[in-house]
Amino acid sequence: MKIKKLALIPAYMPTQAMLPMLDELKENGFESIVVNDGSGNVFDDFFEKVREKAFVIDHPANFGKGVALRTGLTYISGHIVTPYVVVTLDTDGQHLVSDAVKVCERAMECPDALVLGCREFDGKVPLKSKFGNGITKVVYRLATGVSVSDTQTGLRGFSDRLIKRLLAIEGDRYEYETNMLMSLARDGCRILEVPIKTIYIDDNSSSHFDPIKDSVKIYKEILKFSASSLAGFGADYLLYILLSIFTGSAVISNITARVFSSALNFTLNRKFVFKSQKSLAASALQYFALAACILAANTMLLMLLTARLSVNIYLAKIIVECTMFIFSFLAQKSFVFAKKGEKKNA
Repeated sequence: MKIKKLALIPAYMPTQAMLPMLDELKENGFESIVVNDGSGNVFDDFFEKVREKAFVIDHPANFGKGVALRTGLTYISGHIVTPYVVVTLDTDGQHLVSDAVKVCERAMECPDALVLGCREFDGKVPLKSKFGNGITKVVYRLATGVSVSDTQTGLRGFSDRLIKRLLAIEGDRYEYETNMLMSLARDGCRILEVPIKTIYIDDNSSSHFDPIKDSVKIYKEILKFSASSLAGFGADYLLYILLSIFTGSAVISNITARVFSSALNFTLNRKFVFKSQKSLAASALQYFALAACILAANTMLLMLLTARLSVNIYLAKIIVECTMFIFSFLAQKSFVFAKKGEKKNA
């Protein structure tokens, strides 16, 4: 059976580059679905031209890119007969149709995978785009253990087999695309990459990405973990200082302070960071087993720094805690507070 090729395009105040892109998509065998995400009355004439080239769904207001993508996927799942492959594109002229074809072909070959059109970031790239992608790559790697070279690409391809999963993913704006990567990685879904051209028009001035609001939403999971860890560290460090004054022992002070701070950190992470649905007993058993391992490694590192290398005991404590932060986040995210059905991508 022939596989249909669909182009899903969320559009908020799009540029003129969208019109020739729709023509070229049609020439390459794509049926286009455009979601007008509340662009306003001033764009009514523009979208009348779009309707001649694609099926258009109108939002009454600007709900965000994530909502627009789910609107399009909901329509596709309810009206398009399988099998099909969906390729998502942005409207600002940064995606070549030839690259969309490559992503689509790869998704046809691997219907159980998410295919990303990954930019090479060569040539003249706006600093905010290069920096933003670099930070997100690190955050994503920390959160999932999976390496992706371009986490912010809007050019993505997937078959009808992934639609149900994608509709269940949260996020109204740009964080939806990051949540998609996070969720599918934890489900064990393969994430494949296809190299595409890096194109920026007028330093990406047409982008509606808010570098503060949208970045906070994208990074909120690791930010919440960082806040929880900071609270635990504050309690831990304060107790450590007080106990070291009375006992004079870095090791005894470290162990005692860690017992109290671990209980605080467990409560915060379970209820507010990962919002785990696992039973309290199961989570507690895994958490404190992990805490015991971290404490052992923590204590050995602390002894090495203070006793062997003569590092100040207060500075040594900070160095050790920063070292263990990444390991603790990955272990808690992947095992201790993992949601039901989640599994780490190999």
